[in-house]
Amino acid sequence: MIMQLNNGDILAGILREQGVQFLFTLCGGHISPLLVGAKKSGIHVIDVRDEANAVFAADAVARITGKPGVSAVTAGPGLTNTITALKNAQMAQSSLILLGGAAPKVFKNRGALQDIDQLAVVKSIVKMSVIIRRNCDIIPVMEHAFQVSQSGIPGPVFIECPIDLLYSEELVRQWYGKKPDTDQKPGLKSRLLEFYLQRHVDQMFECEFEEMTPGTFTVKSPDLDVDSVSKAAALISTAERPLMIVGSQAMLRPDEANRLADAVTSMGIPVYLTGMARGLLGKSHPLLMRHRRKEALKDADLILIAGMPFDFRLNYGRAIGARVKVISANRSKSELKMNRRPDLGVLTDPFLFLCAIPKALGLQKDLWNSWVQALRDNDSAREQEIRHMASEKVEYLNPLFLLKKLDAVIDDQSIIIADGGDFVATASYILRPRAPLAWLDPGVFGTLGVGAGFALGAKLCHPEKEIWLIYGDGAAGYSLQEFDTFVRHGLPIIALIGNDAGWTQIARDQIPLFNDDVATSLRYTDYHVVAEGFGGKGFLLDKDEDINDVFQDAKETARNGTPVLINALIGKTDFRKGSISM
Repeated sequence: MIMQLNNGDILAGILREQGVQFLFTLCGGHISPLLVGAKKSGIHVIDVRDEANAVFAADAVARITGKPGVSAVTAGPGLTNTITALKNAQMAQSSLILLGGAAPKVFKNRGALQDIDQLAVVKSIVKMSVIIRRNCDIIPVMEHAFQVSQSGIPGPVFIECPIDLLYSEELVRQWYGKKPDTDQKPGLKSRLLEFYLQRHVDQMFECEFEEMTPGTFTVKSPDLDVDSVSKAAALISTAERPLMIVGSQAMLRPDEANRLADAVTSMGIPVYLTGMARGLLGKSHPLLMRHRRKEALKDADLILIAGMPFDFRLNYGRAIGARVKVISANRSKSELKMNRRPDLGVLTDPFLFLCAIPKALGLQKDLWNSWVQALRDNDSAREQEIRHMASEKVEYLNPLFLLKKLDAVIDDQSIIIADGGDFVATASYILRPRAPLAWLDPGVFGTLGVGAGFALGAKLCHPEKEIWLIYGDGAAGYSLQEFDTFVRHGLPIIALIGNDAGWTQIARDQIPLFNDDVATSLRYTDYHVVAEGFGGKGFLLDKDEDINDVFQDAKETARNGTPVLINALIGKTDFRKGSISM
């Protein structure tokens, strides 16, 4: 049987032209032509078990590659299942394209299966939402979507693809040209309906395939203000205790991460890294500070913040004295002045801004040695406290001890995925990303459930790297079913669940404040058995003396191609006591 070319093939061809390698999806009749066309085009189609994870995976691809990740879901509930993941991408400023199936255009608002106003649903959480109404519009709409997604402040774009536009013109004409099951001569109403349907199809398919040629577009980002760079250098050169904070937005050029690392190093300013910037300077750079950031902010006399606002992560800027000079670089005008008006606010690409400062600053060798050493001493003191707490005996495994053991064995070419509350927050103090883009967490939205999707995207982008998915036991419930996806697509990811049988981050405050653990208790569930049910390899870990062996067995199993889940039973500690975020 010869399959006729359809608009699903055309869409897939455009994705291929844009360099898309992976299409994340959960199947549905509304989008079948696109999925088949993508496979024919050589795009790797990854089908997941929950639509949210298709979007999370596309988000991870965008963060790691700097190019939009792409996912496709069916109409109605297929789209609404993605809302949290879409909002997470918007708040994390991740560029991605979501293609959504839809009811036939001709039956819109007439009770068709899964027909809702999808553009209204997503309007507030995407940069652009649009319907492709004619085959003539496919190429310009898609090219514009890629441009919008990446330009300025990156974010998600939603494109609705009606089912009667995706299938072949011949088949659609058959659908709309069917005669009623009756021998009666069609009346005027029937003839008018037939005319309307044929005219509708004529309009949808008015362009010939050979006329559909790709255009050109450019990705727009804020220009670099050279005068602002000079002003920043002047402020920095007069500071005695400068401090730098680099956030995720500075990492929007993944291919040039080493250039950014060199620039940060050459400035000689002590630095804290957050979000996607974690790992930028490796695991043990002399300027990299990891602990007691609040104290450092209090003691600094100048703060350079690049690619993040003064939000809840920085106590809304309240820890900074009124006389402290602040330089802020951000693509977003609102984030630039959020909660604290900077002395120098630069609406620009933080990457370009940071890379330009060293030349303007000139040679500043050893200018802030005593300040750097003071912060390093504070860092070392906190490390000593963590080592002491890691040695304390608790029921089952001490989570700090477990994570220190993990930090000692993960490969230098590893990527760490963070999905959880208390256990993952603890991990952020102990695990040291080895390289740029080697740490993925949800971002400012604090979403639970990103883990499996992020791990999918990371492993596909870097099949040669070891992927560690760090789960809290609560967060694991959102995406544990994707072990089936890992197995089916041959993606040997290693998941470690810190299983303390509870929603501990919430319980830490709820129980002392209200003397009630309602809705915060779970069970020491056999998650390793669940993973084995999906075809992976599971390990139960509940003894200190078994930690090294289990980690080594897990690494070897993954190297041999099988996904792994380590169910680590952990006890409670006071490490993060009083750590509520609001």
